Amino acid sequence: MAKIGVVGTIGGWSSEMLADAVEKKTGYRLLIEPGKMALDLPSGRVMCQGVELNRLDALIVKKVGARYSPDLLDRLEILRYLNERGMPIFSRPEKIMRMLDRLSCTATLQLAGIPMPPTTVTEDVDEAMQAVNRYGIAIFKPLYSTKARGMTLIEKGPDAGEKIRDYKAEHSLLYIQQKIDLPGKDLGIAFMGGKYLTTYARLKNGDSWNTTIRAGGKYEPHTPSPEIIALAKRAQDLFGLDFTGVDLAETAEGPVIFEVSAFGGFRGIVSTSDIDPAHAYVEYVMERIAS
Repeated sequence: MAKIGVVGTIGGWSSEMLADAVEKKTGYRLLIEPGKMALDLPSGRVMCQGVELNRLDALIVKKVGARYSPDLLDRLEILRYLNERGMPIFSRPEKIMRMLDRLSCTATLQLAGIPMPPTTVTEDVDEAMQAVNRYGIAIFKPLYSTKARGMTLIEKGPDAGEKIRDYKAEHSLLYIQQKIDLPGKDLGIAFMGGKYLTTYARLKNGDSWNTTIRAGGKYEPHTPSPEIIALAKRAQDLFGLDFTGVDLAETAEGPVIFEVSAFGGFRGIVSTSDIDPAHAYVEYVMERIAS
């Protein structure tokens, strides 16, 4: 039976769930903590937790760190080295690398004509101030973050300049997105191997400006229109990931996409459908390494 390792977070809900699914299917369980990998370039061996990863049949990347940061790119380079030497890895590391930086993801989506909220990117505080004045209310987003971590809401007004300067003190490049009016929820649209899997909605807490579960949001089932699925598929097709989710909102002006996930989440799927995403992902991987 195939030996498949899961790159993820020890104790992480989705990482442990995926490792359990691999064990159930293959009898082999290895949850790899990426921060403990060691690449020996003369031999080409990658060791982690006493295991030579080169000897495995495949790797599934669920997480490469608990928080997004530029450091994750270095871990992905080690995985890319393995992949280039013949190790099947899902999703391919160089594909994931394009997704970690919010600006890289946004530029790819915008170049393809995918509708997104109005966005300004600058290092200049005065330009940032002009953007806030245009947008009325803007969300300042770190280049490396998920689940609204580190995001700051700044509204046009007399104290906007001070807030921008405070934010600039911690972020060299300012990624500024107009806050748009949401209908109380946004959507997570999941794909596996480029094929539509399911959709769930995130309902925001009445006191929060975002819909994340961290901010009190809740999941509920949702059936999108074929047009919404087609738009989300256009967006995810740009990146070629094996498993991903597209964050989308339906507004009065039409649908907008916020981002395409580098990894894709399990919890919304599990909470709102009968689909076991971990089992489905393992089946998907097994079919491809057997062919």
